[in-house]
Amino acid sequence: MASIYNLFIINKSGGLIFYKDYGSTGRLDTNDSLRLASLWHSMHAISQQLSPTVGCTGIELLEADTFDLHCFQSLTGTKFFVVSEPGAPGMESLLKTIYDLYTDYVLKNPFYEVEMPIRCELFELNLAQALRKDKLGLAGR
Repeated sequence: MASIYNLFIINKSGGLIFYKDYGSTGRLDTNDSLRLASLWHSMHAISQQLSPTVGCTGIELLEADTFDLHCFQSLTGTKFFVVSEPGAPGMESLLKTIYDLYTDYVLKNPFYEVEMPIRCELFELNLAQALRKDKLGLAGR
């Protein structure tokens, strides 16, 4: 079964607005998660500028020996990225599902201020359900 280690949501200016750790080993402390989010935002922005392809939107997948970084950038510049085990299937659709939950439960929340840290119980509850459903769906394959 595919495993998701971390979920990061970064605002358009590079600030970490949501972080969730799902890994059982190698948990990141607050400073490390902020550094990693900042590094990823910078790498994503630089890759857009250095790409020889016209209209490049940045790095979507970074594959390493022990993990994969999957990224989805919304039209507003908010980035969603998941750290998963190598070769995990269906991460693009999972990121789009997370984005849908973000638009439904965070952006439509009248008490949420755009670009600020996400503190929305309904978002976290539905996110946990979506991840459980995704893991069950992967186990059946």
